[in-house]
Amino acid sequence: MPRVLISDELSDAAVQIFRDRGVEVDFRPELGKDAEALTAEHAIALMFAVSRQLPAADASTQAGKWEKNRFMGVEITGKTLGLIGCGNIGSVVAARAIGLRMKVIAYDPFLSHERALEIGVEKIEEVEPLLARADFVSLHLPKTEKTANILSAERIAKMKPGARLINCARGGLVDEEAVAAALRSGALAGAGFDVFAVEPAKGNPLFGCPNFVATPHLGASTSEAQENVALQVAEQMADYLVHGAISNALNAPSVTAEEAPLLKPWIAVAETLGGFAGQVTENAIKEIEIEYVGEVGQLNQKPLTAALVAALLTPLVGEGTVNMVSAPLVARERGMRIAETRKDAQGAYGSYMRLIVTTEAQTRSVAGTVFGDGKPRIIQIKGIGLEAEPMAHMLYTTNSDTPGYIGALGMKLGALGVNIATFALGRADKGGEAIALLGVDEPVTGAMLREIAALPQVLQAKALRF
Repeated sequence: MPRVLISDELSDAAVQIFRDRGVEVDFRPELGKDAEALTAEHAIALMFAVSRQLPAADASTQAGKWEKNRFMGVEITGKTLGLIGCGNIGSVVAARAIGLRMKVIAYDPFLSHERALEIGVEKIEEVEPLLARADFVSLHLPKTEKTANILSAERIAKMKPGARLINCARGGLVDEEAVAAALRSGALAGAGFDVFAVEPAKGNPLFGCPNFVATPHLGASTSEAQENVALQVAEQMADYLVHGAISNALNAPSVTAEEAPLLKPWIAVAETLGGFAGQVTENAIKEIEIEYVGEVGQLNQKPLTAALVAALLTPLVGEGTVNMVSAPLVARERGMRIAETRKDAQGAYGSYMRLIVTTEAQTRSVAGTVFGDGKPRIIQIKGIGLEAEPMAHMLYTTNSDTPGYIGALGMKLGALGVNIATFALGRADKGGEAIALLGVDEPVTGAMLREIAALPQVLQAKALRF
């Protein structure tokens, strides 16, 4: 069933019009026009409010006081802004800040040096050096397993004395108790938050702290945005009712009824390859190359490429942040080049897809195909052949090809209470580098992963989810 994305709620009657015609409706407020610019503006507004103590000064003045000497602000011009996350919104904040004559530095593992140069920011490789230099720190990244509590109490203690912290991204990225303590002690001079770990924020450890400015998740709330939303929804409905066109469809690019059954298993392969690469990639991606070999090269590549890129980016930018429609655009906005090639059938498999991801550190490839049961299989990683069916929970390791590794890994997983369902192995040369891809019945936690990585033969260990 086709689904349409809209950026604000419709009336029940309007929704029913879509559903009567077999179209499901998803509400996605963040899809309003210029959402990135609106959130970026709000972050800048909070920077001004915190730097000049505007809310407290306003309350004091309206209470009949004239405490001109109490509210001594600081200038933004000439200060250093540290961005944690420099994707779509972060790059807009950078542009606004540079216009205010600020020095902008950014930490983002997926920001390439070329892209940093293009937008005029200095790339910082680790969070701590950024915190030590920045007068203002602004967060612009999704909440994922890797980014949750990225500003821990330990890191907040390393911030430049007198710095100011802005969060218009997601709740749960910072230790709110630690920020509150830093504000009360004077270690931080101020903070402005539009998002909180628990929303609606009826109570929060930050409330009442000195020079803390809070807004109720207003990032994209402007009168212009509301007008744009109304126009966008009206245009979508008119297009559909008059022409049968569905804009912002989740299952776009369009696929004909004849193509759908042929594409379905290959879309699963595309999502598997993209999901694998996205979960093992740790550096800024420069190029995404997709090879369509054999019969799959004769299919409609547009939905396959879209599905693959969306799956690749999701672990990097956060669940729900990209879909098949937006992924290619998001990739290009981040400076990633996408290339597609078709090749005649070759090798042991008559038809397969290969994804080659080039980062600033290395080039990694993974290939997959469809077996007779219609299910996807991973058939090659880094040029090393193996055969593995994707499972909900998997463990991927690279290791030195030495006797006893299989036993050591099996014993370690057994001791951790992790049951092995499937075990695929491959190696380049005897005694060289080898890989293992295991399907397991239980999730491999971070603590488990550290124990596995400590095995003497292991070079790299990653927990995967499909």
